[in-house]
Amino acid sequence: MCIYRKHARCSRSPAAARTNLKNHLAGTLSLLLALALPASARADLDLDETIRLALTDDPVIAARHARSRAYSDNAVADGQLPDPQLKTGLYNLPLDDFELDEEPTTQLRLGIVQSFPRGRTRHYRREQTEWLATSEEASAEIAGQQLVRDVRNRFLELYYQLEAESIVTDARELFAQLVDITRSHYASGRVSQQDVLRSSLELSRLDDRSTRIRNEVDRNRAALMKWIGDAAMLPLKRAFPQLPPLPAKAELEAVLMEHPVIRLETAKLEAENRAVQIAREQYKPGWSAGLEYRKRFGDDPDGSDRADMMAAMLSLDLPLFPGNRQDRRLSASLQQAEAIQLSRDDRLRELRQMLETDYANWQRLGERVQLYESQLQQVAAANARASLKAYQSGVTEFTTLMRARITDLDVRLEALRIRVDRARAQANLLYLAGDKP
Repeated sequence: MCIYRKHARCSRSPAAARTNLKNHLAGTLSLLLALALPASARADLDLDETIRLALTDDPVIAARHARSRAYSDNAVADGQLPDPQLKTGLYNLPLDDFELDEEPTTQLRLGIVQSFPRGRTRHYRREQTEWLATSEEASAEIAGQQLVRDVRNRFLELYYQLEAESIVTDARELFAQLVDITRSHYASGRVSQQDVLRSSLELSRLDDRSTRIRNEVDRNRAALMKWIGDAAMLPLKRAFPQLPPLPAKAELEAVLMEHPVIRLETAKLEAENRAVQIAREQYKPGWSAGLEYRKRFGDDPDGSDRADMMAAMLSLDLPLFPGNRQDRRLSASLQQAEAIQLSRDDRLRELRQMLETDYANWQRLGERVQLYESQLQQVAAANARASLKAYQSGVTEFTTLMRARITDLDVRLEALRIRVDRARAQANLLYLAGDKP
């Protein structure tokens, strides 16, 4: 993809296009082969590969690059003079006999006229279109970074649902054992029927939770298919997805002014500033110059041929009444430039607000991750084991045992949820940092 640069003109040669087509076909063939393999032989999908597949021939990014190239070509055309005009005509032809050589004033005229726009209008119009090309390049970069951010968030959410499904599946085996235990104790008269019903109820609720998780898995895979197609159906790697490290908060704040969102607004502002300059140039006169050859017919009284003639012409625009034209257009351009400036300021405030929000989330979620990993998970697991032993020994009630088991499950799921949410906050911060995979 073309990188952002001032007055950039991106082009794709036929050789490069053929290379991209070969790469695309090779990637598609590899994907089809991978899907055709047995599940045990497939390579698991990781986050980096998902991003690579999503960025390959993304239509939104390609469309914005195409618009940028279109503006670049238009900029060259905008800097040229208007096409010259060819003028011809038959003048002073007598209507009584239509004879060309009867009257001395009858002429065939052939001329060419070249017009010149007012002031430096061509120069500013070319620069305006170049800045629009630059804005489209920034827009393409924004689309790429947003795509990476969204793919990361969706991949992390899919990872959470798959891991949550695994945790619930493991817990179901324990809850199924509790059902067997309560039934055995009920048969021996040690517990009431309510304990059997409660254990069966919790097992059914766990099955319902597992179904809801699988529904979320399907939804997230379907969302990933928008970017990577059938590769979204591949299994994910079990290792937690790794993201690039974050720079310090001060560095994040410093690079916000260079974020492509701000560069886009800056390019649009520069383009509108050129529109202001174009409006100012309209107070100057435009002009045109021409040459004309005039062919005369017939003979002079002395019998000699009538001499042909030539004319040189110069015409000027007279902007004598600018109140309802030039003044209005200049005022409109100035107000439009001010509106874009205010819009850029607002976008910068939005980016700063996103930075403060996501950075605070990332920090606090990091503290919670440490708390869950160092204390809560171990304590919840130990409490569940102790409750089971106490219940089997008849020391505690079944309600206490079930509450301990549910708490252990919830703590495991919450620990995973917090870790994934922290990674998603990190993905949002990498977007603000202008991360380019």
